[in-house]
Amino acid sequence: MLRLIEFLGIIAFALSGLIEARRKKMDFVGTYALALVTALGGGTLRDLLLSKRPLWVVHQEYPVMIMALVIGALVIFRLKKFTLTEHTITIPDALGLGLFSASGTASAFDVSLPPFVCVLMGVLTATFGGVLRDIACNKIPVIFRRTELYATCSFFAAAAYWCGRALGAEHLLAAIASIIIALSLRLLAIRFHLRLPL
Repeated sequence: MLRLIEFLGIIAFALSGLIEARRKKMDFVGTYALALVTALGGGTLRDLLLSKRPLWVVHQEYPVMIMALVIGALVIFRLKKFTLTEHTITIPDALGLGLFSASGTASAFDVSLPPFVCVLMGVLTATFGGVLRDIACNKIPVIFRRTELYATCSFFAAAAYWCGRALGAEHLLAAIASIIIALSLRLLAIRFHLRLPL
């Protein structure tokens, strides 16, 4: 189940990186690179901090799958004209935020790390790929700007996952709760322009 959540998170963030690359008019190499770092950056940092080989190093199907996704999307974009705005990445980005908040926290929980470290691992997994994406696009990363809640949504989602598991909930139930919380909070933050007071 953890692998499935990772897989869905990778797809969601790869799409957000791909869309951002197309908005910046990048070629195939740039688009693939941006989709790759967005999808795998957070998980790579998490695995390195947990002294594990990054997932994509062990399972080559992930970077291959992202390449297939990019090729397919570029063909579709060539055949049909789409207007891509900054809001186009909202849903895949928010979904990836929830999926990776759950998987990052789960990875730390499963090796019995302290609660706050588990939650931070979830936030790092969920946000670091987006940081790399924004830096590559010469933008200040979303989590460093005073804009609608982003990392805060991941924090609450990761905390919900940890609390659920600590109270004896199954991984799937805790993960679903985490995903719903991150997705809902992020969409509400965008809709109502919710920001931190400081």
